[in-house]
Amino acid sequence: MRKDPVSDLPREIYSVASVRALDRAAIDAGTSGYALMTRAAHAALTEILARFPAARRWQIICGGGNNAGDGYVLARIAADKGIAVSVLSLVAADSLTGDAMTAYDDFFASGGHLALWQGELDSEADLLVDSLLGSGLMRAVEGDFADAVRAINEHAAPVCALDIPTGINGESGAVMGVAVRASLTVTFVGLKAGLFLGEGPHYVGDLCFADLDIPAECRAGIAADLCRINSTMLRHALPRRAREAHKGDFGHVVLIGGGPGMPGAVRLAGEAALRAGAGCVSIATHPSHAASMASGRPELMCHAVENAQDLDRLLTETSIVALGPGLGQSDWAIELFEAVVDRPLSLVLDADALNLLAEREQRREDWILTPHPGEAARLLGETSAAIQADRRLALKQLEARYGGSVVLKGAGTLISAGNDPAWLCTGGNPGMAAAGMGDVLTGIIAAMWAQGLTQVEAAALGVEIHARAGDAAALAGERGMLASDLCEELRTCVNP
Repeated sequence: MRKDPVSDLPREIYSVASVRALDRAAIDAGTSGYALMTRAAHAALTEILARFPAARRWQIICGGGNNAGDGYVLARIAADKGIAVSVLSLVAADSLTGDAMTAYDDFFASGGHLALWQGELDSEADLLVDSLLGSGLMRAVEGDFADAVRAINEHAAPVCALDIPTGINGESGAVMGVAVRASLTVTFVGLKAGLFLGEGPHYVGDLCFADLDIPAECRAGIAADLCRINSTMLRHALPRRAREAHKGDFGHVVLIGGGPGMPGAVRLAGEAALRAGAGCVSIATHPSHAASMASGRPELMCHAVENAQDLDRLLTETSIVALGPGLGQSDWAIELFEAVVDRPLSLVLDADALNLLAEREQRREDWILTPHPGEAARLLGETSAAIQADRRLALKQLEARYGGSVVLKGAGTLISAGNDPAWLCTGGNPGMAAAGMGDVLTGIIAAMWAQGLTQVEAAALGVEIHARAGDAAALAGERGMLASDLCEELRTCVNP
């Protein structure tokens, strides 16, 4: 599988059903389920010993399915390494079936002892292992299982979750009532979408992956649900520039926005487009602040636009138009919006351009839409909560209704890719929840498109560059980070 050299995780992310299909394909090809279980336990043991070498008193908390089976095998092989291991179960051993029962039988035959859950964990344990419930969880965690999750979270020891933290929905990343907050998650066979979406990343801790040596031919016929954007893509799309290059080789971006009293957003987008490598950047903005904007950043070509006719010359000279930052919804804004969206231009729409689009539901293929959950809700006539509850579905609905490429912003930004799996950005940080961040993203995406990337590449890699710039800026601290701080980091990010 292709690996990301930054995180050493595979690029492909699967639905829970697809991971089960991978597992079944391996079994049908001759690898027993118990052999896969044993490989999973060995992989977890290796990761735990590497990260918590001083932990010598482990407690493994088991449920009743194959996730519990992983825990029983881990308990047996950890004890063979001289680690003091105790095992708690929330179900009686005689209720186990299949490979989980085989795992328990081998654990018991090796001298292992099982205690049933009585409401307390070993207070002296220096490592806990969550082997309660797997990725197929479909309903809220309740009763003793919920109590055990709370006890795990209240314990002082670090926690390793096997496959996925108990309580995290493997598809959406939603918390199903309560969920284990892991220090480390070792996941198996295929990366599950819920590890990266919704609240999942807040509960996973450090994420490690073991493919359990499933043959490549078993993976060949099972499509990924999402793909992570990686460094290899970035280096391929942004090679070193030729020595004889000139500004005309890298596109002319026109940014339209900045209604009366709102110059900041379009100025941020313009500077981001320059820093991301666009050859020329023009700003079409309200006359009330065009002159002051030019004096603040002389590299931007600022144009005072009274009405739609003032756009005509600019729109014949450009390769990419980005519409929306600080646009507003005034008569001036509506006139400019109407003048642009029907022209045969490559468009990036953001902010109020999306709010205006929601009122006309136009569809075209040569644009990139960049809604945050609130704007996506308006575009689909839904609530923000509904969008966040199933972001992948919302992405598909936006693409189906409006066409083009869609960037659904948020923690774990998703980018549509037509018939291919959607792209997922796993970078970024909470410091980026600040005014102006979306405007910077708009400028970056427009610059990528202007430099010759395909529409989908521009959207996906623009998001990735934006996240990397945000992570670089956050090294000085997340709280108090400004959108303009990202502009200072862009040169490094676009010269991989």
